[in-house]
Amino acid sequence: MVSDHDALWRRCTYLGRVLLPLVDQEPWRQARRHENLRTWGIDTAVGERLIEVFAALAAYAVAVDTSVPAAELDALSLKVVADAATGKRDFELLAGLPDTFADDRDRQAINVFRLYSYEGGQYSRQLFQLSREVRHALVVLSERPSMACPTCGDVFRRAAEAGLSQ
Repeated sequence: MVSDHDALWRRCTYLGRVLLPLVDQEPWRQARRHENLRTWGIDTAVGERLIEVFAALAAYAVAVDTSVPAAELDALSLKVVADAATGKRDFELLAGLPDTFADDRDRQAINVFRLYSYEGGQYSRQLFQLSREVRHALVVLSERPSMACPTCGDVFRRAAEAGLSQ
């Protein structure tokens, strides 16, 4: 049986996975992000995977802090998740995560995130830059037409319309 925390984590990782493909519906955004990552000394594949997991961590932290169960994640405001991406410390985002991960990619990405947050120095700076990129991506989505009070559910609906699988 899947615990609510595990189900919540899965929904949050889905949010992270669909974030960039939805933002990249305007192709110039991907080119800009890739240029930023190169400028910051971050490999684009690693950077984009960290952006995905960063978004998932921010959504998960907000949901846990506000006691939102997995079934109600759709109602969570994108603005609140965006604020958590830049407003919470790295260790706050890591608190309360499930002990195990069904997806090995998630486990690896979380371990890289942990390494970056504990290493400090340039890695801490890179996490800061990535947090700004996550916030920017969430704000871009929330400012798209047809989103009055954008929520995670709106992102999930857009992902389904775009054919992005869970």
